Amino acid sequence: MSEIHHECGVVAIYHLPGKERSSLCSDPEEVSRLMPRMLLDVQNRGQLAAGFTTFSPHRKQLIDTHKETGTVTEVFRLSHQAKHESLMQKYAGRAAIGHVRYATCGQDDRSYAQPFERHHIKKHKWFSFAFNGQLANYQELRAELLLDEDNYLARDTDTEIIMHEICRVSSGDNAPSLIEVCRQFGERFDGAYSLALINAVGDMIVARDPLGIKPMTYAKKGPLFAAASESVALLNLGFAPEDIKSLLPGQAITIINGKFNIETFAESRRQAHCFFEWVYFANVASTLDERSVYLSRKALGEELARLELADDSVPLDENTVVVPVPDTSKAAADAMAYRLKLPSLEGLIRNRYSGRTFIEGSTGRKQKAETKYTPLPEVLRGKRILLVEDSIVRSTTMRVLIERIRKFGGAREIHVRVACPPILAPCFYGIDMSRIAELFAPEFVKDSGLNAESHMKMAESLGADSLRYLPVSSIARAIKMDASKLCQACITGEYPTPSGQHLYQIALANSDSKNKSRTYDTEHVMN
Repeated sequence: MSEIHHECGVVAIYHLPGKERSSLCSDPEEVSRLMPRMLLDVQNRGQLAAGFTTFSPHRKQLIDTHKETGTVTEVFRLSHQAKHESLMQKYAGRAAIGHVRYATCGQDDRSYAQPFERHHIKKHKWFSFAFNGQLANYQELRAELLLDEDNYLARDTDTEIIMHEICRVSSGDNAPSLIEVCRQFGERFDGAYSLALINAVGDMIVARDPLGIKPMTYAKKGPLFAAASESVALLNLGFAPEDIKSLLPGQAITIINGKFNIETFAESRRQAHCFFEWVYFANVASTLDERSVYLSRKALGEELARLELADDSVPLDENTVVVPVPDTSKAAADAMAYRLKLPSLEGLIRNRYSGRTFIEGSTGRKQKAETKYTPLPEVLRGKRILLVEDSIVRSTTMRVLIERIRKFGGAREIHVRVACPPILAPCFYGIDMSRIAELFAPEFVKDSGLNAESHMKMAESLGADSLRYLPVSSIARAIKMDASKLCQACITGEYPTPSGQHLYQIALANSDSKNKSRTYDTEHVMN
């Protein structure tokens, strides 16, 4: 599923003051040295830009930010020891927040990289923050800001909207509590967000939206606190699994005057965790909201096997093999093959140095996909292939794969099995698909729904011998979470927030339009 990408990942770390020293950090005043390692562990969530902001009371720049476009390795010069060490010394601090970015909005230049730092002569108004998610009521908030002619927005991104909101709440001479800032978020923001903020006083806040759409995990052992979009970043720092927890929706962790606290800033009337975290986005080694990503993907493969056994249209004999599309489909493919008593073979080898296909346009995506996967004729020739994929979004990659498996792999038959229901609706909460017209499945199911006929037509369109998706009901069973606690808007059209549902109506109205603008930018069609 290389055609769909998450917006970003957030991390934070703080060595709390006192005589106690953490065994995970040799120097409390240089805990920021752990930040590149944490960012590497969430690099799967964004490879366009990376950065961090560190805090130290022992330098003139109390908080200071380093960020650039590029991967974590490039931005933090991990391949050049002397340059990396120079960066670590310059930005040494007892606390830090960090970010990796892939853009769902805004441009791919440095000015859009995070964290966003806002300078001010008053310490409590000098802050930096990193944000993961997207605000569905972005246009409404933007218009409200610009009603005041003294306000100015330099970028086309909701991150700047959040910065203005923090400034607005902090406009008085007396410093507001950071939890009050979050309360304003809860009242005014419609959408998904998890964020980390640090100011020049040395106070920090880590917060998760009231619906819990975006993940946020944390751990505290002795004086060391750390948080990350995914648990794998904390586990690899050395925290024990039992020390790692998911921040509850509507909760914030505050460190004020060196004191750690967890507070509720907004009532969580319901939960709406993004199901795609378990299906695709999250690192397979992560655990989110007490659910293992690996075990969820394994269960999705078992769901595929159950459907295959219920339908004997494809022979499951010695000439049939299961092949995963690398890498995130492997757990599902292996589990499916085990249940079907078939071999799961790596008939596609991924070139990890082919570049970032998601930066390209549709033509570029096709060209990149051609160089990204190499079919192995020794595995595929003359075989009936059950090709397992996480999801099909725009179908560019899948079409290329099927063509190459036939042409270069010599497969006899290709039967595509998708460990996810069809993507029928856009996402307005931080995934880069905002228009129905860019999705593969909607045109095939809009009249008759998802049935044998629509499956057949989609298979023909892709060049496959057959195609099967999982039903919506499989998702909640695999994740082991009630469907009412999941955001499944992109597969059901039912959004957990009013602005999300409103944008979907706009997307439906524009579904036959040739306008390629994001749904956010075409609201005038409905108004």
